[in-house]
Amino acid sequence: MQRGMPDSSRSTDLSRMADSGIERLPEGCIAQAISLTSPRDACRSSAVSSAFRSAAASDTVWERFLPSDCHSILSRAVHPVEYSSKRDLFFLLCDSVLIDGGKMSFWLERSSGVKCYMLSASALSIIWGDTPQYWKWVSLPDSRFSEVPQLLAVCWLEIRGRIQSKMLSPRTTYAAYLIFKLADSSRGLGHPPHETSVTVGAQSSTRAIRLQPRGTDRHALRMVNFPGGAPEAEEEELGGRAREDGWMEAEMGEFYNEDGEDEEVVMSWMEVKGGHWKKGLIVEGIEIRPKTLAI
Repeated sequence: MQRGMPDSSRSTDLSRMADSGIERLPEGCIAQAISLTSPRDACRSSAVSSAFRSAAASDTVWERFLPSDCHSILSRAVHPVEYSSKRDLFFLLCDSVLIDGGKMSFWLERSSGVKCYMLSASALSIIWGDTPQYWKWVSLPDSRFSEVPQLLAVCWLEIRGRIQSKMLSPRTTYAAYLIFKLADSSRGLGHPPHETSVTVGAQSSTRAIRLQPRGTDRHALRMVNFPGGAPEAEEEELGGRAREDGWMEAEMGEFYNEDGEDEEVVMSWMEVKGGHWKKGLIVEGIEIRPKTLAI
């Protein structure tokens, strides 16, 4: 069984293994076989038989699904993460854990174990972000961070974030998302579209996004995709979406994280061409997660 096999194929193989009498093997052998699948399949295998259920709960299995730098990540946690088994630890890490003094959150994607991060607004570079005339830092009950910035008035909007690719899971296609809200008084966020980019080495992914329809202040998100990043023919599409946590998200771009590389992932969100005043954008942070994962 290989990690790249479809879930249905791996689950069928597990059932066939049980039917063939594999459950008479020592528990360690069964656990080793299950560890070659995925967290989702390990949970499914628990329903095969009592032997599989015992093996699927073993540290041998869940040690394989935890990231290799797990202990380093735990040492950076704001609050100690207490656990009784490696399986317990895995599912604790599937919930967001604050690290690095509360400036970043970390979690594991539940079905695959892929690493995900959110850079808080305080970990980003926001032009004039510390100037009370332009940005106001507030506490919101639905934010995972202690404070988030609300845009009061700027004509030059520039937000940048950086993360090292070695912190992410290898052989995974990631996307970066701006996590935000629009205040009731928001305006000036519709035209021209905001330019976003995600760059890793020679890879570069660009987009143009409208946080409001042109000429209105209604709360909507429109995205314009420009092939090659050149804004020649604008074809607007309704983009972005509301999240279950009460925030909005807009995809800034994507990249493929190769195996064993150590490069800087640079993410940017800018609107510097319009020359008009903008207000009402509330920034939670930038989230980096697998391309196919929805929140």
